[in-house]
Amino acid sequence: MTKKQPSGQKIVSKNKKAFHDYHIDQTFEAGIVLNGPEVKSLRAGKVNLRDGYAQLKNGEIFLYNVHISPYAYATHVSQDPLRVRKLLLHRREIKKLIGKLHEKGIALIPLKIYFIPNGKAKVELALARGKKLYDKRAALKEKESNRDVERSMRRNE
Repeated sequence: MTKKQPSGQKIVSKNKKAFHDYHIDQTFEAGIVLNGPEVKSLRAGKVNLRDGYAQLKNGEIFLYNVHISPYAYATHVSQDPLRVRKLLLHRREIKKLIGKLHEKGIALIPLKIYFIPNGKAKVELALARGKKLYDKRAALKEKESNRDVERSMRRNE
């Protein structure tokens, strides 16, 4: 599941379901505090972002419910795969998020985890609003109609 991006990012995992379940308002890039075997597992692509979310606690942002599988060849005792992980953001970004997160219906969710060229793992977070069922249906209809138009355009050429 790893891909090379033109900017040198190596994407480890994407949360594709997030775009279906949420309206994405704004994105942030954050570092993530990991231990050695977790980094190895990330490089192997053993991560699941589907149920993950981030929360503010004591002026810091923490990542919850992100499953990083234990590294098979680790020599010491492995950590809990669902442990809470601290995210590294600038103080001004955290202050910006504090105001936004107190609004009703806003969630902070991870969109993707990737490595930048110097080897550090980063998480792309999004301020998101949950979609209603009718919003999801409308999005699927629009996507389907765009696909039909695309097909007809290809046939006519």
